[in-house]
Amino acid sequence: MAKVGMIGAGSWGIALTVLLHNNGHDITVWSALKDEIDMLRREHEHKDKLPGVKLADDIVFTTELADAVNGKDIQVLAVPSSFTRATAHSMRDYVSDGQIIVNVAKGIEEATLMTLSQVIEDEIPQADVAVLSGPSHAEEVGKCIPTTIVVGAGTKRTAEYIQTIFMSDVFRVYTSPDVLGIELGAALKNVVALAAGIADGLGYGDNTKAALITRGITEIARLGMEMGGKFETFCGLSGIGDLIVTCASMHSRNRRAGILIGQGKTMEEAMAEVKMVVEGVFSAKAAMRLAEKYGVELPIIEQVNEILFDGKPAAAAVRDLMIRDKKIEIAHDEEWGEC
Repeated sequence: MAKVGMIGAGSWGIALTVLLHNNGHDITVWSALKDEIDMLRREHEHKDKLPGVKLADDIVFTTELADAVNGKDIQVLAVPSSFTRATAHSMRDYVSDGQIIVNVAKGIEEATLMTLSQVIEDEIPQADVAVLSGPSHAEEVGKCIPTTIVVGAGTKRTAEYIQTIFMSDVFRVYTSPDVLGIELGAALKNVVALAAGIADGLGYGDNTKAALITRGITEIARLGMEMGGKFETFCGLSGIGDLIVTCASMHSRNRRAGILIGQGKTMEEAMAEVKMVVEGVFSAKAAMRLAEKYGVELPIIEQVNEILFDGKPAAAAVRDLMIRDKKIEIAHDEEWGEC
């Protein structure tokens, strides 16, 4: 049995709390919100974020960060990406040398263009930071629906330890050394999912969705490989796997926000209606800055930015994607004849 600190009590943190408790681990859940902790103590259920998923009586809930960090074998950092740095900074003095922190949020810090594991390492240099990602909606994990995911870490030993902690008969975990590729796939798929939702909101069909998914993963892989990620990562669970589930499911807050934008709502109106953090909005600008830095074209993500921040009509963005200059999909060799 491991002692686990769950830092964040949103839908994903609560779903992973259920999983880890079912695996026999000792869980302490932290939130900065006193009302949230009071509700969890009283109801043993997150009525707002994950209704219907019950939490065991022996799970500890606290607003004291020290209680959730001190003496724990592993930390799971499950706060929204925009709060990752501030939370890591607050944790720093409680984290011991070599203590494992598993980041499960998805995003890129706009101000620095750091991935979230890089942000955590910047704030807590003594920690052993890993990432967990893949096609895994909290609503399904919390109900023990079979799910497969990947853990990335700096060493095989750390990755295999985390794999053992999380693995169960309903939660299969693979390992990978490509932390950067995993994080880029996780962050950028949210932007493409916004595009998929926008297409749905416009009333487009399966053809459009398939195009966005396939060309979207091409954009993600193009940038990710230029930054040092591995091609295989973008073909795997945290790449095409996570992209498919996020573009296709109504569990996806990014897709739901995109649908509302496609129907004519502003970004702010869509985020307010979804009532959850829409990570793709926070990653979209960072993605374009990375594209400029590395000299990579990201036409779908570029159009999403123009819709979100420049007020471009969604239908006009789709049209501009369709009438771009003619391109090849696969480079041909000299044997491919002209006739």
